[in-house]
Amino acid sequence: MNDNTTRPRTVHDQLTALAILAGKVHAELNSGKLKAPKDMLEQMHFLKTTLDTVSSKIETFQREHGNMLALVETGQVINSSLELDEVLRIVMDNIVRLTKAERGFLMLRNENGEMTARIARNWEMESINSSEKNVSSTVVQRVIDTGESVVTTNAQEDKRFVGQESIVAFNLRSILCVPLKVKNELIGVIYADNRIRAGIFADTEKDLLEAFANQAAVAIDNARLFSSLKQTLEEVTALKNLMDNVFASIASGVITADVQDTITLANRAAENILGSPTQEIIGHHLNDALASVSAELGPHLTEVRNTEKPIVDLEISHNLPKRGNVDWRLNLSPLKDASQKTQGVAIVLDDLTERKKLEAQRRLFERMVSPAVIDQLDPNSLQLGGKRTEITALFADIRGFTTYSETLAPEKLVSILNLYLAAMADAVLAQEGTVDKFMGDAIMAWFNAPIPQPDHTLRAVKTAVAIRESVENLYKELASDAHLSFGVGIHFGDAVLGLIGTEKRLEYTAISDTVNTAKRLQENSAKNQIIISREAYERVKKQVDAKPIDEMIVKGRSKPVEVFEVLGLK
Repeated sequence: MNDNTTRPRTVHDQLTALAILAGKVHAELNSGKLKAPKDMLEQMHFLKTTLDTVSSKIETFQREHGNMLALVETGQVINSSLELDEVLRIVMDNIVRLTKAERGFLMLRNENGEMTARIARNWEMESINSSEKNVSSTVVQRVIDTGESVVTTNAQEDKRFVGQESIVAFNLRSILCVPLKVKNELIGVIYADNRIRAGIFADTEKDLLEAFANQAAVAIDNARLFSSLKQTLEEVTALKNLMDNVFASIASGVITADVQDTITLANRAAENILGSPTQEIIGHHLNDALASVSAELGPHLTEVRNTEKPIVDLEISHNLPKRGNVDWRLNLSPLKDASQKTQGVAIVLDDLTERKKLEAQRRLFERMVSPAVIDQLDPNSLQLGGKRTEITALFADIRGFTTYSETLAPEKLVSILNLYLAAMADAVLAQEGTVDKFMGDAIMAWFNAPIPQPDHTLRAVKTAVAIRESVENLYKELASDAHLSFGVGIHFGDAVLGLIGTEKRLEYTAISDTVNTAKRLQENSAKNQIIISREAYERVKKQVDAKPIDEMIVKGRSKPVEVFEVLGLK
């Protein structure tokens, strides 16, 4: 007994050794080998009994104390992690270890409300594969239905489960199943069993597992909340990043300012429009950042603050020191928080400078080229060449203009000429014709292209009649010396319409004998006379009052041209 390693180390071990020694003394005294008084024999027997009882209680206490320490330690471990999978693994490994189970399952409700095994571990602290995850659905369902724990020392003989297929089929014996509850709501169950040994679970293990389950349920709920919060945070972060990207990529400038008119936010487009970097915008007063328009913008900002109503499509033209003359469009809105309390103002700023230039250029271009032609042109696919189509060509000119010009200043001359040419052009456009060009004191136009017009020849004749009426109206406005006459020639036939010229200088026009003939008819017309070819006349003779006149010999034609003078419309 001199070897220290053989001495009892715990109180339980010491009491057990002392009880054994007392038992041996009692046995010796009882056998008569040792002489002792009768009361000593009784006292030794009492001592042995007392020592056995105390030893048993100490053993129970030590076991319970060990379980409590394990419970506390496990609680510290599982509460040290907020990752759900890690918490579940720690929970099950400690359950299997503490209850001495063969297998342990932690089951949680899924999205459909069904109870499914979230994690399964064995006594070797290994995950259980799917082929070994057979549990007693009867026991699990009883716990779910009643919300109370179930413990059976031998399920094969337990009257509560006699004949249950899962118990018989899987040869289940010792089973312990307790509910997982959070605020009286059942969120899952903990299931432990042993398929080999019976009687390994008792009320002690049940109480221990229930206490453990209460702690585990809170840890699982916390982990779930953390996971949900983490997911929400990730979604919010992703949404914020998306909004930041969208905000940065918006073509319109966006500026926000607080109630003191201090700029709190400006996107990249605002920097480009203002011509200033972020550090010269954010944190500065609106009057400083928008100095060039502050005087004009101020009253509108005051109105937005007082009425709490937005102002849209406010256009301001001004001079920006770093860019020169610019055109801005501003939308002003009150900036409100979630409770609808105004926290400042939001300004959406669009730079219309380039757009205004393009619109002005287009308006000028439309005055030089027919809008119908412009609409048919695709700037991305402009090619030299043309397309053959039927047209009715019209030429009209001002007569006596050369002689009249000798007595006038150039400015006055151009003014008078524009009045006559405008009257002619308006007559063409009124019939949806295409004005090709102005040639000095003459105008060239055609009908049926680029937009098809079944009655295009009649439209050309109506245009000529309208020119006559417009000229007569001009006579009422102008001095008698400015009463100039006109001549019109109309012909029908094929022409090639398209882009003529070079890539640097293009002209959309019509080229053909049809166009040349119409020009020659106009040149040979008399004062205030409208002449049409037979080809044109045949197409409108039912709607037009016309008379034949002498055939004309025109340049470029080997044979005389049959012509008619239009008197009016029927």
